[in-house]
Amino acid sequence: MANKVVLFFTLLLFTTSAVAMPKINIKHQRNINGFAEIQVSNDTMENLICHVAIDGYKILFKLKAIETSKWYTATDKRFNHTNFSVWCDYLKLHPQYQD
Repeated sequence: MANKVVLFFTLLLFTTSAVAMPKINIKHQRNINGFAEIQVSNDTMENLICHVAIDGYKILFKLKAIETSKWYTATDKRFNHTNFSVWCDYLKLHPQYQD
């Protein structure tokens, strides 16, 4: 019985966490010079704070509701889409980044 209760609360936790994340779309491409690029689209009606990271270098930016970021380009042709990391969260949850 105790195992079923623990399983129930674990599933509830993961379900709640998955719903809480903002909906974003990520596009990857190579530019005309052969460098990997990434673009983030905000598919929510809320402003987001995001970062794109590659090889330890992080670019922080705000993304307005239903908008798309500029293309962020890698600095080395050896990088590909798997080297990029993207994180976004609701701006209202991070007052340090609000104007």
